Amino acid sequence: MVRPQAEESEHWEDPIVGEVRRAREKLFAAAGYDLDEFCKRLREQQQREGRAAVTRPPRRPECQRVEVARARPKTRIKPPGPKTRRG
Repeated sequence: MVRPQAEESEHWEDPIVGEVRRAREKLFAAAGYDLDEFCKRLREQQQREGRAAVTRPPRRPECQRVEVARARPKTRIKPPGPKTRRG
């Protein structure tokens, strides 16, 4: 069953999500809404605080051999032979 969309009066906002969004808006406004400037500022802050970005090598998925049971017919089916004409 499909639930109807919530009315405006029923709108609930997570306070933590709201705080994160306000902080993001403040940082973007300080960078003039320029993504390159925003990233540059974050890298500078990272260096000032002596933090290093963690870069991990890509992981390869572990391959697991899966045995597949093959279905075999119990009796062999012969293909039809050439038709012969009786008469």
